[in-house]
Amino acid sequence: MLRQRLPVRPLSAADHDAALEVCARDRVANAFVAARIVEGSLRTSPGALLGHWGDGELRGLAWVSANVVPVELDDDGVAAVATRISRMRRQCASIFGPSGQVVGLWDRLGPTWGPVRAIRTHQPLLTTRTRPSTLGMRLDPGVRPARMDEVDLVLPAAAHMFTEEIGYPPYFGSDRGYRASIAALIRAGHTFVKIEDGEVVFKADVGSLALGCAQVQGVWLHPRLRGQGLSVPAMASVVEQVLSGLADEVSLYVNDFNVAARATYERCGFREVGSFTTVLL
Repeated sequence: MLRQRLPVRPLSAADHDAALEVCARDRVANAFVAARIVEGSLRTSPGALLGHWGDGELRGLAWVSANVVPVELDDDGVAAVATRISRMRRQCASIFGPSGQVVGLWDRLGPTWGPVRAIRTHQPLLTTRTRPSTLGMRLDPGVRPARMDEVDLVLPAAAHMFTEEIGYPPYFGSDRGYRASIAALIRAGHTFVKIEDGEVVFKADVGSLALGCAQVQGVWLHPRLRGQGLSVPAMASVVEQVLSGLADEVSLYVNDFNVAARATYERCGFREVGSFTTVLL
């Protein structure tokens, strides 16, 4: 009866398979939320995943934590989720995901949730299933998975990348929480680095992995090395290694104004399959 009365409700561990089925409708666009489900969030973060129900079926989802991320929401789902989370502004740092759903949410939440730091309206969603080596791409042999004893080397590179991308540092005061998140990625084998003279000069993370799709984030090349043609073989090496063991598809999304990054990804074999929008709160 609860599902009939409430079009939007928090999901539980009992909804695990149904929620993943919703994500699987578009595993590339929904990789972030699918990965949170696979990682056990329905048990460890109760209330973070909302489901939109209709006619007794789970129609769509919304991850609501530090980020709001919609999954397969139709117009009714967007409206219902926006109503449900309308008073949760203070706990959310961003809204991101497929453009149509994010714009629909923001049209409803913006009047009370604004102002914003930035709105990145069009972020091409890219994907590839092709190993760069089969395209004749040169792979940087120095790019490899980071080791646990390199957390302190990776941290400043990760923080630099975050600050460049978002516009403020990833932490204030203690770096304990941020360091733990970096360590978790490294422990999982999801951080790839190139280190020269004891310094990380290139980094990329598999931030989300689920349903056979790996979503790459945090791609960063040291500023002093930019413009020298080094990013393409480094990124090609990451894609090659991910496709060789972690997943059968690699995806990412990129700011449309980042011409250099878009050129790098195109040369590595990525193609555009959709559009994301990010609202930074």
